[in-house]
Amino acid sequence: MTIARMCSPMRTWERPMDRCFRIFPCLADPGRRSSLCLKVALVTIHLVYAGVLFLFDGDLIEKTKKEPWYTALYLLLFVGTLIQYFATSLSSPGYVLDAMMTVHDRNVAYKKTPDTSSQSASSKNGSFVVSMEENLLGSSTISWSKLVSDLYPLGSSIRTWTCTYCNVEQPPRAKHCHDCDKCVLQFDHHCVWLGNCIGQGNHCKFWWYLFEETALCLWTGVLYISYLKDHITRIWWQDAILILLLITLSVWLIFLLLLLLFHRGIPERVHPFSRGVRKNLFYFCCTRSAVYRFEPLPTTQEIEEKSRPYTCSDALTCRCC
Repeated sequence: MTIARMCSPMRTWERPMDRCFRIFPCLADPGRRSSLCLKVALVTIHLVYAGVLFLFDGDLIEKTKKEPWYTALYLLLFVGTLIQYFATSLSSPGYVLDAMMTVHDRNVAYKKTPDTSSQSASSKNGSFVVSMEENLLGSSTISWSKLVSDLYPLGSSIRTWTCTYCNVEQPPRAKHCHDCDKCVLQFDHHCVWLGNCIGQGNHCKFWWYLFEETALCLWTGVLYISYLKDHITRIWWQDAILILLLITLSVWLIFLLLLLLFHRGIPERVHPFSRGVRKNLFYFCCTRSAVYRFEPLPTTQEIEEKSRPYTCSDALTCRCC
């Protein structure tokens, strides 16, 4: 009886949780539940910063009446930043398994269509486009293992590019994410705040989000400083709240700036996969996220060529572009 009484409160607590999990199955997964809590926390932080500003600063309300465009631009950036956050969080980073399925479906579609002998290296398959380097496809169909092996130098062992966790062949720059338990193309990192990996499929969206978030933090900081400059001695508890929020905002701003300026350290001037500034910007910002790009490892001669310092003749021949 004593044991039953001790266990009864736990059972009473588990019943509503079980009902909640049945209504919202995503909450049953601890990983998704923590990711959802982080998203709610981030949106709440944004609302607190903007809400406190409009609640305390009466001059901002008067300025809004006189110059509505100023506040409209701020609110537009505020909403756009949150939209970009969720767009990045919900986007696919480019999983290796999805690329494998796309290549497989493309081969199946080719075999069913007899008049496709002149099919190009970039072939549409639904909403996806499998894009490979020009010299990779000797025929119109190619297996995933053959495709990956052609991306590595001759003589490389299959063990060097096979994932030891999910047992799939990884193209160059792919890496297994232990948080998502999947291999990601051009894996950069797993963002805890987004609850998502950053890879080939959403790297551009991630950097646009960082840019918008940084701009929003800077603008909000300017508004906070302007208010404190004009009302620093009026109501002490309001000033204390705003100063505390401003200090926290400064920490977030430093963190965002470091993320924007962060890049992986490569010895000297060697950037093995660099195509030049112009092409790098094009592939990074203008290529659709549904395009799978498989880049072969550069040879030793190519790395030595890219590591050579730039000269005036290189600028004329657009080597650095």
